Order: sequence, then C-alpha cells, then structure tokens
Amino acid sequence: MHDNQALHDNQALHDDLAMHNTQARFDTRQRHDVLGAPIDVVYWGGAIATILRWAAEGESRYVCACNVHSVVTAQRHQGLADAVRGADMVLPDGAPVAWLMRKCGYKSQQRVSGPDLMWSYFAAAAPYRESIFLYGGSPNTLERLQARIQIKFPDLQIAGTYSPPFRTLTPEEDQAAVDMINTSGATTVWISLGCPKQEIWMAEHRGRIKGVLVGVGAAFDFHAGTVKRAPLWMQRLSLEWLFRLVSEPRRLWKRYFATNTIFIFSAVRQLMRRRRR
Repeated sequence: MHDNQALHDNQALHDDLAMHNTQARFDTRQRHDVLGAPIDVVYWGGAIATILRWAAEGESRYVCACNVHSVVTAQRHQGLADAVRGADMVLPDGAPVAWLMRKCGYKSQQRVSGPDLMWSYFAAAAPYRESIFLYGGSPNTLERLQARIQIKFPDLQIAGTYSPPFRTLTPEEDQAAVDMINTSGATTVWISLGCPKQEIWMAEHRGRIKGVLVGVGAAFDFHAGTVKRAPLWMQRLSLEWLFRLVSEPRRLWKRYFATNTIFIFSAVRQLMRRRRR
C-alpha cells in the first residue's frame, strides 16, 4: 500500500472512531472477577472499536479471550494468571463465563468469542485496508486461512504469516520473528498458539511488537476449515464444548471433564458468597 493511501485510510479510521466515540472508549475500564480471573465487562462494538483505535494509534497492547478452560487453568498456572491479569483487554470468550458475569449483576454481558471477534474485526478493518499478521497454526492452515481471508476481505492487507515450531524458540529465532512482524507494517497480530502458550507469549512480547496482539485460540483452524466448528444452534446453547468433545474424545475428554467440573463447583461457590454478602 502506498504511503499516501495508508495515511488517508488511517485518518479515515480516526474520523470514524471519533464519530462513534461511545463504542470506542475503553478508558473507564470495568472488570469482574470470574474464579480469580479479571474479565472485562465489554461488548462487541466496544471491543472491536477499541482494538481499531489501538491499531490506528500504533499502540502495543494485547487481548486475551478467556473460556472455561483458561479461567480454570489460570487457578493453578501462575504464568497464565499473570498474563491474564496484565492484559489490556480480557474477553468473556466462553458462554459459561458470560453467564456467570450476568448472574453477578452484568445482565447484558455477551459472550465475545475469539474466533467470532477475529472475523468481525476483519470485516470492520477491511474498508481501512488495515495490515494484519497471522502468527501460529500449521503451514497448511495458514495457507488455507490466507486464501479465505483474501476472498472474503479483499481490501484487508495480510502483511505476513508465520508458523512457529512446537518447541521453544531460541532468543535469536524469537528476535527474528519480532523483527519480521515489526518490519511487515502490521498493526494487529492474530495469534493462534493455544492456551496458555499464546497468553504468555503475548505478555512477553507487548512492548517489543509494534501492534495489537490478539489471542484467538482455535480460530485459525475454524476459519481455514481444517477443524469443523459446532453449528450455530449448539453455540447458542453453550454446547460448543460438547461438539468438540465428540469430535476429539480421546484428546479432550479429560480436559473437559476436569475443567467443567471445577468451573461448575467454583461458580456455585462464588454465587453463594455473593448472595451471603
């Protein structure tokens, strides 16, 4: 993209955000404790507008999306807990997380899932020809995802992609990845590394990467079509976890049995304490 066009699109974004200032504001941040994890009271319009504003202003921020698994895991994983507490925005990704927030007084709280946020954000950012970077996933997934994005959002600029190895990167490899992202010109970096790896990675790279880091879990596979997502009716009934369990029972049954059970008992205790107060 030419520099003049980039300046024009960036100014247009600033002007639009000024017009919709009530959605864009995130200065008066409000969070609610969900089993020890501070989740933001945030809705679709506000989340998207805030990330757009951060990106337009070239800020280094990071956004976590917390579902039942990540909330429960944070109780026993200090690195994940610290990363969630330090995030600039923490979305109520799981339907049970949003449900518990509604029960605790935030009656209009919506589920703001990582995969849906990613696609909705791309639709909002495409008219401004925003430049994005895709970090994570397999090479095959990235190839298919990139092709789908180019068809669905032709004005969105894909500045680059990177499929890191499963092992920990050496300091030299990590710095090379940081340099690649920064020189690409991307203003948002979408990260699909899985929990807790992506949250910790974002916390470690805020300030080093010149852009907004957004962790979206399995979103790359869902949108690339390499993993089938639950139908909408199951998502609306908070049964997406059941669909994934049936799809991958050997890999997920222990995780869902443990985390769902812990979440249910912990949520009941939190609600009982709230009623006593």
